[in-house]
Amino acid sequence: MLRRVLISAAAAVSLLVLGVPPAAHAADGIRTPSKPSYTVTLSSNASGTTWTGHESVTFTNASADPLTEVYLRLWDNAHGACPSTPITVTNVTGGTASALSVGCTAMKIALPAALAQNQSASVGFDLSIVVPSGADRFGRDGSYNFVGNALPVLAVRDASGWHLDPYTNNGESFYALIGDFDVTLDHPTSLLVPATGTSVDTPGASGRTVTRATAKNVREFAWGAGPFTKTTGTTTTGVTVNVYRVSSISSSSASSMMTTAKNALVAHAGRFGAFPYAEVDVVLDNNFWFGGMEYPGFVLDVISSTALAHELAHQWWYGIVGDDEYTSPWLDESFADYATDLYNGLSGTNCWNSVSWQSSAEKITNSMAYWDAHPSRYSTVVYGYGKCALHDLRRTIGTTAMENLLRNYAAAHWYGISTTADFKAAAQAATSVSLSSFWTTHRIDG
Repeated sequence: MLRRVLISAAAAVSLLVLGVPPAAHAADGIRTPSKPSYTVTLSSNASGTTWTGHESVTFTNASADPLTEVYLRLWDNAHGACPSTPITVTNVTGGTASALSVGCTAMKIALPAALAQNQSASVGFDLSIVVPSGADRFGRDGSYNFVGNALPVLAVRDASGWHLDPYTNNGESFYALIGDFDVTLDHPTSLLVPATGTSVDTPGASGRTVTRATAKNVREFAWGAGPFTKTTGTTTTGVTVNVYRVSSISSSSASSMMTTAKNALVAHAGRFGAFPYAEVDVVLDNNFWFGGMEYPGFVLDVISSTALAHELAHQWWYGIVGDDEYTSPWLDESFADYATDLYNGLSGTNCWNSVSWQSSAEKITNSMAYWDAHPSRYSTVVYGYGKCALHDLRRTIGTTAMENLLRNYAAAHWYGISTTADFKAAAQAATSVSLSSFWTTHRIDG
């Protein structure tokens, strides 16, 4: 997702995880809590830098193993200096909150009674968000605010236990199940608010507007706020594309990016399945330190058609077909970069020939724990070698087989979770050629 322009060793951050006891796992391996439904009401200050209000979430225990607690992930607290944090949760209802852990990015909430399989519960809390300075996925650039990963979301428990990985700025730590969001944002009328989902604006108090954004079957929610200039278009398949630009971006650059967005959405849908949402908001600012960052129906980007095509490919690879991004970042980044090559008409000819491993421990399938320790290699291996491996797989099994594999694999994991083992099994089932040596040669383990 986080398409980096430059990765340096100085960007590596060592995070100490404290206060998290060994987590109980779901013996049946089923991911839970499932079917989260988030309801959020927030009001901003005059500049859109501070948001306060309330959030609640209803969820179901999908596992046969009782659910005695849930965890909120407060990802953007990684941008603070724990215990001084930009995301504040108070007045928790529906359970008993523990102190923040994992660098202030996790909050355990003990439920009043264990949830049996298919039972549901809700927790609620007051929420405060203070957007820090800096053109970032969570940050502000002058009068423009970008509010990614700011809403607390439920952590996932599966066969490995609770996923309480630390935040990483080199890539993503995110792992969430599909849910619904109903988010009401009260803000000054002078601020436009691009957001995940489909938005409807209504008049608020004097000089204010209430934007209600609803999104079904998404993993997360993001928005922006600022005096953007907005243009709107529609793809040939009927998807609305809104392009928001900061004042330093020219109208001609925005128009070019609109064309890329419409074309890429149609191309990706043709390869991986019809885009299931009605709207996409693209927010342009050349001051981002990265090339682009994607959320469901919401993309942050510099002026780069390649970066935008990559972020829009993430609408399928992580957004629709999810994965554990901390454990297996290649499952969305390599796939999104491969999709970008296909969109740009690039076949990856001979690209595997330039592969040079730094060590025997370096693998395409390594986790973000490895890449945070070797940040200068992350983009080269996960993006570059990863997409080259997929090009090589296409050459190994044939173009038609590869096209069918990705389309069928996306359909089989639509709104679900992909794993390396799942993909390897699906690839092997798509060909009579043994792929055992292929996985070994391309260092794809799992």
